[in-house]
Amino acid sequence: MEIESAIRAFETHLAAERNASPRTVEAYIRDLRALVAWARDDGRKVRSLGDLDIVLLRSYLAFLYERLEPSSVARKVSSIRAFFKFLGSRKMHDSNPARLLRSPKLPHKLPRFLTVDQAVELMGVPPDSTPRGVRERAILEVLYGAGLRVSELASLDVDSFSPSERCVRVLGKGRKERIVPVGRHALAALGRWLEARSAIPGAASEPALFVGETGRRLGVRTIQRLVKRSTALLGTTGGVGPHTLRHTYATHLLASGAGLREIQQLLGHASLRTTQRYTHVTVEHLAEVYDRTHPKAHRSEDGSNEGK
Repeated sequence: MEIESAIRAFETHLAAERNASPRTVEAYIRDLRALVAWARDDGRKVRSLGDLDIVLLRSYLAFLYERLEPSSVARKVSSIRAFFKFLGSRKMHDSNPARLLRSPKLPHKLPRFLTVDQAVELMGVPPDSTPRGVRERAILEVLYGAGLRVSELASLDVDSFSPSERCVRVLGKGRKERIVPVGRHALAALGRWLEARSAIPGAASEPALFVGETGRRLGVRTIQRLVKRSTALLGTTGGVGPHTLRHTYATHLLASGAGLREIQQLLGHASLRTTQRYTHVTVEHLAEVYDRTHPKAHRSEDGSNEGK
């Protein structure tokens, strides 16, 4: 089978059967076409799937390791593996050379989060005296109060929000729908935003919950910029983006006694393992608090407790 035909079939599979987002589909296909382009630029014959053997794939990885960060290499390996797994499931290819590829080991990064005081202070940064400020405060409150991904927030429609039931209906990864409760501060902020939204020209015919001055849906990039602008105005938590607020939501829930299973459902994680990383964050944070505040935590140079 020709490589380009196989890539097109994989693209259709991702969009129609796996319900992957357009950005995810684009990333997978871009990675595969980059592999083919590299092989041809390198003078290799790559027309059929049989030409994509383990020797070629390992040569490509060696090329990537010299030019990209390990995280970028790992993503490309993931795309290649997913492609060959699809080919095997459809009997399009007899072997799977990608299973012999090794992904680079990535450093374990704990998610960053804000303290409760920082989160509360950030919510109050946008002024509620202007429609733009009301909108930005509502965005911050929902990101922190419901733990949504920025793409989920951008895709919310007006009818996704139920004030009477105090929840939002969210379309997450893989087009999976979930219901997420919304706290009273986010409810109040959304109520003020809906009033301000009704006065925006063109907004009445737009289903999106969050719209700009022209009445059109706000995109992911715009929301990211709005959050970072509020962070800059705060002046003490540089580098905070929408996903930091999602991490903060989960960490604060766990610290307040919520169970991992409940947090998994609220966040829309497919695997509990993804949610479990917040236990490491909380333990690390508690250890820092202990070292900073407990009299028995401080030791002198000879190893004895200074607090004795």
